[in-house]
Order: sequence, then structure tokens, then C-alpha cells
Amino acid sequence: MSLATPLAKVRGLGSAKEGVQHWWYQRLTAIALAPLSLWFIYALATIPSFDYASIRAWLTTPMSAVLLILFIPCLFHHAQLGMQVVVEDYIESEWQKLAAIILIKFLATLAAVISLLALVTIYIGI
Repeated sequence: MSLATPLAKVRGLGSAKEGVQHWWYQRLTAIALAPLSLWFIYALATIPSFDYASIRAWLTTPMSAVLLILFIPCLFHHAQLGMQVVVEDYIESEWQKLAAIILIKFLATLAAVISLLALVTIYIGI
């Protein structure tokens, strides 16, 4: 029989106040992605053909380039945040959880940088 009260048993097990920032970032990227995704779908639907010349002509317009520069980091950051939540919820081992989160963050950053470099390269015509 324990002499600890129910409050003493759960003290220290509550919220660490660490998830709020993650939650806000996920909501803010979702809000940013809503109009950007609609624009992206509309833009792809209005391209006459998907050959290299048409895509390059579309990417070299300033409006498309700027919106894609906003879209790409938001998309990969939002995906990374979502995958992190899945890993935190379903992987029990701490070292596997940490390794998976580091790998997800690295791959999301790498994919965003490669995408932005490709966009800038096409935009400036290298």
C-alpha cells in the first residue's frame, strides 16, 4: 500500500509545454498551404502541355517563381512536422525515435533545398 496521494503519483507526468510550438507551426503551414495548393493545382491545370518548354515558360514568370518559393518550404516543413508526430506516437524506443526524427528533418530539408535550387536554376536560365 502506497502512502502517495493520487496527485503525487501524477505530478511531473503532465504536459511539458513543448508541443504548443509544434502545434502552431503545423497549423500555420496548413493555413499557408491551403491557398498555395489551390493556386498550384489551378496553375498546373492551365498549362497547355507538360513539355519542357511549357513548364520552363511557366516557371520563369515572376509570380509563379515567387509562389513556388513560398510553396516549397511550407510543403516540406508541414510534411516533416506531420511525420514527426507519427514517429513520436508510434515508435517506442527512444534512440529509434530520435534517429527517425533526425532522418526525417534531414531529408525534408535536403528535398526543399534541392527543389529550390532547381527552381532558381530554371528561373535564371543556367
